[in-house]
Amino acid sequence: MNADSVDIATQPRIVDRPEWLRARMQLLAREKALTRLQDEISQARRGLPWVRVDKPYRFDTLDGPRSLAELFGERSQLMVQHFMFAPGWEQGCKSCSFMADHNDGALAHLAQRDLALVAIARAPLAALEEFRQRMGWKFRFASSNGNSFNHDFGVAFTQDEMSSGGVDYNYTRQPFPHQEAPGISVFARDAEGQVFHTYSRFGRGVEIMMHTYALLELTPKGRDEDQLTYPMAWVRHHDRYETA
Repeated sequence: MNADSVDIATQPRIVDRPEWLRARMQLLAREKALTRLQDEISQARRGLPWVRVDKPYRFDTLDGPRSLAELFGERSQLMVQHFMFAPGWEQGCKSCSFMADHNDGALAHLAQRDLALVAIARAPLAALEEFRQRMGWKFRFASSNGNSFNHDFGVAFTQDEMSSGGVDYNYTRQPFPHQEAPGISVFARDAEGQVFHTYSRFGRGVEIMMHTYALLELTPKGRDEDQLTYPMAWVRHHDRYETA
């Protein structure tokens, strides 16, 4: 079968426009119910309690060493993409890079809603900047090399933790194959400059940053990942895809 064609074996039956419209309206009712549920969950998320961040983390940035509070810039909210890029790696994780490819276009809009965004990884700043330049990204990287930020927020694990048979990831104890994991964390800063952790999500929750998936879900083939060895096996760094 041509890779660009729709699998006829799973193609829905062909109908006239009125029958299609009836089916579409039935699905629309379910979509609207999901939207209302998402709105309810978003409101509950905003109502979560906060935790003060007292540890004095220092990050390496292009502007010099910065505290977590200083990463906010002029904003009172900060979103962190926990980027999988460990010391010694030649390049960042391709799945985290897939996430990051969606960041630049959102930066101006996020800033208008009082939100700063930064990617934080454990690799040294020089390695992060070399990779950022290669990928052509404009968003900021900060290096947590030498501090415990990634471990404290559940996206980096020690060898001892992994050898114990399970790590604490995505709010559960589970085996995990890597010392690095993806995630998103959100922080708030009050008028006195105190920083609070308000929210984190991990695992499939990070797909919220992958706008490409949202678009694919609207198409007949969807993500088209069922026959792959693992769901994101098709993903490459955007400068490593083979040309058609």
